[in-house]
Amino acid sequence: MSGLIIIGSILMVVILIFVYFKTAPQLGGEVDGLRAEILKRSPQYKNGKFFNLQTTDMTTPPLSVIAGILTQGTVHDPDTTLDSKTFNKSDYDVINKEVKLTWFGHSSVLLSIDGKNLLIDPIFAQRASMFSFMGPKRYDYIKHVTVDDMPKIDAVIISHDHYDHLDYETFLKLKLRVNKYFVPLGVGVHLEAWGIPEEQISELDWWDEINFSETIQLAFTPSRHFSGRGIRDRFTTLWGSWVIQGAKQKLYFGGDSGYSESFKKIGEKYGPFDFAMLECGQYSRYWPEIHMMPEQTAQAGTDLKAKNVMPIHWGKFTLSIHNWREPVQRFVKASTAHQYNVIIPELNTAFTVPDTTSISTWWRE
Repeated sequence: MSGLIIIGSILMVVILIFVYFKTAPQLGGEVDGLRAEILKRSPQYKNGKFFNLQTTDMTTPPLSVIAGILTQGTVHDPDTTLDSKTFNKSDYDVINKEVKLTWFGHSSVLLSIDGKNLLIDPIFAQRASMFSFMGPKRYDYIKHVTVDDMPKIDAVIISHDHYDHLDYETFLKLKLRVNKYFVPLGVGVHLEAWGIPEEQISELDWWDEINFSETIQLAFTPSRHFSGRGIRDRFTTLWGSWVIQGAKQKLYFGGDSGYSESFKKIGEKYGPFDFAMLECGQYSRYWPEIHMMPEQTAQAGTDLKAKNVMPIHWGKFTLSIHNWREPVQRFVKASTAHQYNVIIPELNTAFTVPDTTSISTWWRE
């Protein structure tokens, strides 16, 4: 009898897990039917999946590594509350000719260019996870920013659909105040599942260009990564990086990427860039082709022909087993061999682009 109870209990758990992954709203939508037919037109799409331009090893790390991330990873979190300023949204209320930017940690950035406020890869939730009760938890900041703290947002830009870049909780609040979204091919299914009208969403393939305003042009460019929010949807939506060109300045947002030849191609086609935001963090020798090492981030800045480079994808979540300061330490050291300026702003603080005075050492303290 006890054996039947155990089997029944296991079966119940399996059923509950299956139901969760079929019904949990934070998973987003599914690419099927007409949407799948549209994606087939992409040169990057074959047999129901997108592919990187370069062969990319996606071997699952050993269980010991996964266990280490879940358990030992927190050892490398900050041991004190991190210094962060109160975000002043009034900095973005005044329209001027200067390009203005604020970094909120990880890859979340607010950009003001030619009178438009663009919010990129926003995540203001406590966890970068499909679960509200487990998964990578944000570091303790003196001041945390929320959607309610934002100024008027003219558009949201997304690099790919991973939880640390496309956050369900954040988007539930954004949809009440934003009318335009620029996303990779397929990612619109998630936004539509969360109640954002299809007509407000523009989906782009690699090398697609679109005009957002009379002076702002966006281009969606390749990166070397992957996508997926559930168990079986890996590679079903596209991932990538963004070129943001205004009347006088040109910026690059790299999203997540392993090092690749695409950086040089993007630099040749769209460079030089006045400012580049490049992934620098959550790397490991177990997944070297989907997240850059800091030294590769430094080289990518030169490949892009960037005049100023800001490391992102660090300072908010632990998604690998390296000390939280290590990415920026290694990047700063490696960048001495390159010609661009390194920009490391204080968290939540607006600065003009370019502005070499926005090199902060808050992370050392």
